[in-house]
Order: sequence, then C-alpha cells, then structure tokens
Amino acid sequence: MRIGTMVGDTLRSLFKKPATEVYPFERRPTPERTRGRLTWSPDACSGCNLCVKDCPANALELIVVDRKAKRFVMRWHEDACIYCGQCVQVCRFDAIHLPPDEWELAATGREGFTKTFGNEDDIKQAMDALAERND
Repeated sequence: MRIGTMVGDTLRSLFKKPATEVYPFERRPTPERTRGRLTWSPDACSGCNLCVKDCPANALELIVVDRKAKRFVMRWHEDACIYCGQCVQVCRFDAIHLPPDEWELAATGREGFTKTFGNEDDIKQAMDALAERND
C-alpha cells in the first residue's frame, strides 16, 4: 500500500460520520422477543419442579420449605442460564417470566450471579438448611 493512498483514505475518513452507534448514550428499543433477567412468583408456584427438570443448563433450583403450605425458594444461577425460555414454556402456573426490560446483565466477575427468589423468611430458612447440609 502506498503512503499517498493511505493518507488520502485517512483524510477522507476524518470528515465522514462514524459507522458505529454511541451505545450507552443512544439506545434503540429492545426487540419484543428478547429474554431478560428471570422473575419468579412464589405465590403462583405449585412446586411441581417441571422448570428445574426441563432446564437444559441446570440453572434452576427449587428448594421446598413447606410443601403443604406451598412455601418454596427458587435459586437461579444466572451465569449458567442460556435464556432458552424452556422454563417459561413448561410452567403451567405462569410463575416464571423472562421479561425483555432487564437484559443488560454484564459484570466484571462471577460473584453475585446466583439470585434467590421467595419470601424473606423462607429464603433465610432454606439457606440455613442448605448450610447445615453442607457442613
């Protein structure tokens, strides 16, 4: 490549608009079928475990606190999830959703990627039981 050609290309590109977008400052609307961060409704869940069984990435755990009282805790391993939506499709009680509004999930480390859903008392009881099993 000749230096004259390279200088000419450089000068022409100085006066052109950039081809890229300024992403964090100019946002496009999210496509309607985007799958975002999982949400789970403990009141709607029956504890059937179909979501856990059908998850190809084993990203879901359903911890039973009290089956008769329908008290459950859901643990979602966000770093293992492949956002396939299988858990949403298989849930007969509409307890799991992957809404499109929360899709920016990047982080610099793996800590904090396990989300726990449920009532606060149930979560505390389930985590205490898990800690006892691991000891």
